[in-house]
Amino acid sequence: MNTAEIAKEIQAGKTALGIEFGSTQIKAVLVTDDFEPVASGSFLWENTLKDGVWTYSLDEVWDGVQHSYQQMAAEVSSKYHVQVEKLGSIGVSAMMHGYLPFDKNDELLVPFRTWRNTITGDAAEKLTKLFNFNIPLRWSIAHLYHAILQKEEHVRDIDFITTLAGYVHWKLSGRKVTGVGDASGMFPIGTNGQFSQKKLAQFNDLAEVKKYSWKIEDILPGVLSAGQSAGNLTEDGAKLLDPSGKLQAGSVMAPPEGDAGTGMISTNSVRLRTGNISVGTSEFSMVVLDQPLKKVHRDIDIVQTPDGLPVAMVHINNCSSDINAWADVFKDFAKRLGLNLKPDELYSTLFLDSTKGDPDAGGLVNYSYLSGEPVTKTDEGRPLFVRTPNSNFNLANFMTAQLYSAFAPLKIGMDILTNEEGVTTDVMIAQGGLFKTPVVAQQILSNALNLPISVMTNASVGGPWGMAVLAQYVASGAQESLADYLDTKVFSHSETMTLSPEKSGVAGYEKYIERFQAGLPIENQASVLEDPAQK
Repeated sequence: MNTAEIAKEIQAGKTALGIEFGSTQIKAVLVTDDFEPVASGSFLWENTLKDGVWTYSLDEVWDGVQHSYQQMAAEVSSKYHVQVEKLGSIGVSAMMHGYLPFDKNDELLVPFRTWRNTITGDAAEKLTKLFNFNIPLRWSIAHLYHAILQKEEHVRDIDFITTLAGYVHWKLSGRKVTGVGDASGMFPIGTNGQFSQKKLAQFNDLAEVKKYSWKIEDILPGVLSAGQSAGNLTEDGAKLLDPSGKLQAGSVMAPPEGDAGTGMISTNSVRLRTGNISVGTSEFSMVVLDQPLKKVHRDIDIVQTPDGLPVAMVHINNCSSDINAWADVFKDFAKRLGLNLKPDELYSTLFLDSTKGDPDAGGLVNYSYLSGEPVTKTDEGRPLFVRTPNSNFNLANFMTAQLYSAFAPLKIGMDILTNEEGVTTDVMIAQGGLFKTPVVAQQILSNALNLPISVMTNASVGGPWGMAVLAQYVASGAQESLADYLDTKVFSHSETMTLSPEKSGVAGYEKYIERFQAGLPIENQASVLEDPAQK
């Protein structure tokens, strides 16, 4: 479309708005009906550790989304000389899982407990045994049961629990629902695409749960599948998004989703035997299963595609945060030399230098654990860099170790799927900011997993675009399956680049992962160091 055509689309309200609440950014992306992003806005935010709990302020949720929307609207006005007054459809996605409990007056009972928290170990373990189904530490039901076991006072007043995406959708539409992918990070899903009736009853029958007046099924949101209408933008919702009052109510809303769901959409990975890997502050791999797993694995989650197919998910709490922290150090050093490097230039320079490193990172080992990491049984995060006196310590190997570390816990989890369960995929597509620099991180990931890895041309577009696509799917009437819609409408002309494992790189990474696992006791010992943020 040319500028004039895009302006007409915007004025006619044929656009879709995708909003995503990521770990470090809130983003709003406006998409036309040919799925091209035409304007965007963003807002930086960070979780904070308060009283031992990772959280975000709900006030910042609305500050951030309003800022992002305002920035997007300003870009529309500047580029297309029209105002955003109506939207055809809207979709909200956010970090999956976590815990947002509200009372009957819609008041938040405790600060938002995010996916990053690892305080729910005892509760998750007990529920896993009860259900014979893996309950990860970050799932909403693990947080609720943890609060029950700790006899937290707020539990008796709970009227509704939801995720961050479900919360924002509720406030925009008035409906307490969520998408099946997001819901599968709250409580196990049954074969009918709804919360498992058997497991709901098992939870209600727990002695600790019977003390409360509510039933679990009454405080969970409704579950919807991709393509179903999840309500419409209300007058109050329009004012929340756009306090200027220009935006009209009435936009159809897609079922809210988690970032895992939008990652599957933006990589066209919703068919059986397809898979994707999303990397950012956290990282996860998703493989759409064509048969059930043989047994329960504590490091493998069973979640759902946005249209309800079972997915094996390896979720890792830590990925790029440590790389970002070191990049800031190098940026400060460059400033001392009078060089004001742009982010893309800084990261490209550092990443490309890693190509000169030794295949095993020269004996260097890094632990990028800003928070606890369940897959390696690490309770608290302590970023840690380790070398021996005889390690080959230089910038190339240092950056190689950083990138190797980012994928190390993911490899440990993926090895369970491939080696113990024999799960295979027809395609594995990666996305995320680490892949902005071509080839480097993609090749390392391929070597780490010993699998071909594809990256699409939209590798860094990610979640908000994927959520806008889901919103367009609802607005289209969803006359075809989600997989067919993506193949024939959205990705019919997409381009991908695939890299295969390199023999020397695979062997080098295997040496690295052996040292990484051997050094985990050091990482766990480091967790006894006092964190100033917890004083």
